[in-house]
Amino acid sequence: MGSPSFLSRRLPPLWLLLLSPWPVWTQALPAATPSGPPGAPDCPEACVCAPGGQANCSGRALPAVPGGLRKSVRILLLDHNRVQALPPGAFVGAGALLRLDLRENGLRWVHAWAFWGLGALQQLDLSANQLEVLVPGTFVPLRALRDLSLAGNRLARLEPAALGALPLLRALNLRDNELPALARGLLAGLPALDTLRLRGNPWACGCALRPLCAWLRRHPSSAPEAETLLCVSPGRLTFSPLAALPDAAFSRCAQPLALRDLAVVYALGPASFLASLAACLGLGSLLTACRARRHRAAAAARHRPKRLPEPGSGTASPADPGSPAAGTAQA
Repeated sequence: MGSPSFLSRRLPPLWLLLLSPWPVWTQALPAATPSGPPGAPDCPEACVCAPGGQANCSGRALPAVPGGLRKSVRILLLDHNRVQALPPGAFVGAGALLRLDLRENGLRWVHAWAFWGLGALQQLDLSANQLEVLVPGTFVPLRALRDLSLAGNRLARLEPAALGALPLLRALNLRDNELPALARGLLAGLPALDTLRLRGNPWACGCALRPLCAWLRRHPSSAPEAETLLCVSPGRLTFSPLAALPDAAFSRCAQPLALRDLAVVYALGPASFLASLAACLGLGSLLTACRARRHRAAAAARHRPKRLPEPGSGTASPADPGSPAAGTAQA
């Protein structure tokens, strides 16, 4: 029978591992777990997890949001990847997520239901991507959101319906986009906003910029960069500070209707339309009835038989011998 050294040279590595003491075998198992350190079975795929619910998936060239998200994840770092689109329910299962970092992914498209189920999310970073438009309802599920960064994208317009009503949002970063103005009503749905960053946009000081200028005058401390915001057009207002534009500068702009006026218009508009329509129908029916009556009377007159004169009616007949006409005929 061979020596132990001979067996160690002839046996494959798997048999050597089986012949090893049990503690060595148990210590080798955790090292083969790629999703995180020992004791983190809920860590998303291709990520490294840390105590406190942080999942670090940064810089791993991921083309999509990793699967296996659980409620134990509180912080999800997905920056510096290749996530170019967020489909509906992209973060399903991560209902307790508080912070989401999606910087520098080349992100181009976000579905309106991409953030569905993230009602607890407080911080969202979408900066340094390639977003050109945000569809209505994109951020509506994020009722607890406090910090939103859209800096460094290609947004040329941001509709109020895209942000929706975010009652707790305190910081909004719109730096380095292509915004010539902010749509009317965009800031009205952000009552808690106290930090607005707008530098690096091509502001056009026309009538569309009036709501933003009015907001900057009312909230001077909420826009720390207000003094550096300059108009790039039109020519007479180029390089004019937005915060320095008084309301008189927009005197030629049409005043928007107040909510009360809009309510009156919406209430009276359909009613007046229906009344006008009823009046037109009634007048048309009356004219048609009068014209038909005249036609019937004319037709009856044309078909009425001629009546012969009655005897002794005072009209002498030429055949009457006693009439002057008869005497003239005899003469």
